[in-house]
Amino acid sequence: MRMKRTLLSAIVASTLALAACSSGGDDPEVKDVDASKFEAGSTMAKLADAGKITVGTKFDQPLFGLKAPSGDPEGFDVEIAKIIAGELGISADNIEWVQTVSANREPFIEQGQVDIVVATYTINDDRKKVVDFAGPYYVAGQSLMVLKDNNDIKGPDDLAGKKVCSVDGSTPAKNILENYPDAELVTLDTYTDCLDPLRNKQVDAVTTDNVILAGYVSQNEDEFKLAGDQFTAEPYGIGLKKGDDAFRAFINDTLEAAFTDGRWEEAWKSTAGTVLPVPDAPTIDRY
Repeated sequence: MRMKRTLLSAIVASTLALAACSSGGDDPEVKDVDASKFEAGSTMAKLADAGKITVGTKFDQPLFGLKAPSGDPEGFDVEIAKIIAGELGISADNIEWVQTVSANREPFIEQGQVDIVVATYTINDDRKKVVDFAGPYYVAGQSLMVLKDNNDIKGPDDLAGKKVCSVDGSTPAKNILENYPDAELVTLDTYTDCLDPLRNKQVDAVTTDNVILAGYVSQNEDEFKLAGDQFTAEPYGIGLKKGDDAFRAFINDTLEAAFTDGRWEEAWKSTAGTVLPVPDAPTIDRY
């Protein structure tokens, strides 16, 4: 899934249009669900009976979770959440979207402020200590974004002595700290906060997952470019409360069905697929 600048050049007009309109097309199919089909007391029964679900997602991630003029987010993560809600008989109109950033995803789940988090959320062992994950539903990879005229940085091995902006509490920030200690890491609350420092040359690069950076490049092609290939594998999962095995199994079953019946591919094509090719569906990790 290498992101080439030539691909971005070819489709930049369509992606700018995407930013101004709805990215999801028709809502995924909402099932006619009787809450009694689920085990009494289960999260699925409670949500189906209530007819609503609270989802944590990002509001500043083009292609995955970006706040639309309507006030609701749009993007691939949003469409994945709609698929899960639909299996519970919950329509998109009855999803409460809560903005999450990298640093508050686990607290929001632990404190019950959200039912699930779908927010470019990398599955890793440290996070598994406090929350559970369904998925993955996509595998991204960490990359670098620089100013368009910067030819000095071609990959992470060129970061020594350079200022690199990322987000507090994120996997990419941790990777830079642990594996590229000669870089000077600058952390802010959101990736959008890193854009002006990059424009103003207060930092030399922004790092996060390739798909997130591709979204920023597609909206700012005259200013930014991707530098080199992705250098990690980042499996995106759906965060939920620790120990809720039945709910995790339900979400995993839903994802696997969406992989095969076309809903997952349609969600991709209507959002991130306006910039990136259709990837292979990942293998669910039923740990």
